[in-house]
Amino acid sequence: MNQTHHTKIVKQTATLLGFDFCGIATAGFLDEDARRLETWLNKGMHGDMQYMEKHFDLRTDPSKLVSGAKSVITLLLNYFPENFQDADEPKIAKYAYGDDYHKVIRKKLNHFLFLLREKIGEINGRGFVDSAPVLERSWAQKSGLGWIGKNGNLINKKQGSFFFIASLITDLQLNADEALAKDYCGTCTRCIDECPTDAILPDKIVDGSKCISYFTIELKDALIPEKMKGKFDDWLFGCDVCQDVCPWNSFSKNTTVKEFTPTHEILHFTKNDWEELTLEKFKIVFQNSPLKRSKYAGIKRNLQFLK
Repeated sequence: MNQTHHTKIVKQTATLLGFDFCGIATAGFLDEDARRLETWLNKGMHGDMQYMEKHFDLRTDPSKLVSGAKSVITLLLNYFPENFQDADEPKIAKYAYGDDYHKVIRKKLNHFLFLLREKIGEINGRGFVDSAPVLERSWAQKSGLGWIGKNGNLINKKQGSFFFIASLITDLQLNADEALAKDYCGTCTRCIDECPTDAILPDKIVDGSKCISYFTIELKDALIPEKMKGKFDDWLFGCDVCQDVCPWNSFSKNTTVKEFTPTHEILHFTKNDWEELTLEKFKIVFQNSPLKRSKYAGIKRNLQFLK
């Protein structure tokens, strides 16, 4: 089988497994991204997220993750929900409405690689989903799936930005898709203007140390800085403001992945329900939820900060 046929198999298999988009880029060193990441880290915009400093070389060189890497396959999986939370209650980012996406997508990636080996033969490859040092948005852009918006998110021209991004780095030689060279944000600055904490800076730079998602999820300190008081706009876990105001997300379609269906508690918990939530109930109700990332203590801390 030739390279073109292998590429066709990859695209067809991605569709078969329910991924919304699949793009391919030739594996290589991400020179420009390496410089941007180094500058971002040197400015301390990662806050207390020390893990961002680790494995710098792995983030920018796929061959360090997969020996003989030739292609990076990027897969997008839509998580935009059909139903939303009750108004005026503590807010949860939409990606956390259902089950933990890491588990859902990792299962799909493993199946994807299994099917490719079954159809093509022995392939050396590793799948990644937001849990390893892979600059997935850069690879997504290189494979033509979208552009990096001013809010730092990958934006797809057909369906916006409410996507999980997964990567499969492989030693399989494939036909690369054409990178998306144009930026379709134009002069729009809605995400910058509407960010409650002014975390979005010029030149597509997001100061992670100012982001609501950082404070409500990544920050492990017992207390959130007082200077942030009154700026959280009732976000209890994560934040979607920069995506909600993006005009491109008017094209978002409802996800068909049943695991991402919002749970009853996410949709209908009132502030009083969150306040009365016990550790035991948290472990039961949110056992498969991304909210476990903040842990019970983190959710309670965030709740106190909203008062």
